[in-house]
Amino acid sequence: MSASLPGIIPVDTLMTGREHVTCAYLVDGPEPLLVEAGPASSSPAVTRSLTEAGIAPDDLAHLVLTHIHLDHAGGAGALAQAFPNATIWIHVRAARHLADPARLVASASRIYGDEGVRTLFGLPAPVETARIRSLEGGDTITFAGRSLEALATPGHASSHLAFQDSDSGIVFTGDAVGVHLPGVDVIRPAAPPPEFDIDQAIASIGVIADRARGTLLFAHFGPVSDVEGTCAQAVETLRRWSDAARDGIRSGLGEEDIEAALTAIAREQEEALAEGDRERFEIIGSVRMNTLGLSRYWRERTGTERKDTHGGGEAAASGQDS
Repeated sequence: MSASLPGIIPVDTLMTGREHVTCAYLVDGPEPLLVEAGPASSSPAVTRSLTEAGIAPDDLAHLVLTHIHLDHAGGAGALAQAFPNATIWIHVRAARHLADPARLVASASRIYGDEGVRTLFGLPAPVETARIRSLEGGDTITFAGRSLEALATPGHASSHLAFQDSDSGIVFTGDAVGVHLPGVDVIRPAAPPPEFDIDQAIASIGVIADRARGTLLFAHFGPVSDVEGTCAQAVETLRRWSDAARDGIRSGLGEEDIEAALTAIAREQEEALAEGDRERFEIIGSVRMNTLGLSRYWRERTGTERKDTHGGGEAAASGQDS
């Protein structure tokens, strides 16, 4: 256990069988709590990690989800079955999708296809309604003399919550700050359709920058200690990608050309990365998904009709209901 993460153990979900793609976090103690479930396909790996950490099936008390996207909440049903005493916490507007994930799967399938959803995320199992507890920003989960405060952080998704640990001041960021990989000085935006909103996203990064004390815990991936610098970099990068998409929409470009422009920015920013890191970025924050989200955002604000040179529907990248 890292001294900088008191009582908190990172759990690699091994999404798509790869390390350092999606991370959950075990807050250990008399009333163990897990932040993030990972995708359904990762449930065996997460269960195994919790068992190795000494968490028996009846021990896990809470499972806390930052948002409903399939790479964060898709495994909630399977983990609820494996740990039958755990209460499942999520934003009030997303709770119904835990109980009935059919619309999430249908939404993601319009982007990835049925086989793509099974390969990337697996198929989520429903969570019993009686075990779901709803949250809004400002609400608190109290457990074993400790608490997590829910921070309203929309932008990536309208029902996104970050969580601040009362003991350490650490903030679990979900996708609110974007995508970061261990040992890599790059932030990639996480701007999926259909709900992405750049003004809300930047405001949410500001909330996290103001509140966090010492460390940010990214779901993609791991702890980051430079709160101010990381949040500033996230805003700068998000603005640059967003401005490129906005300029493309105003110039009448189709999505293929906008994607090419964003790909060029990504290559410039990620020039020094190893190939494996580029692959991880594409799994969890692909240029294609950012193109869809940013293009949709700016089309709606300029009244511009979609010019889709790829074909297919426009659904949430990670299974967010529209």
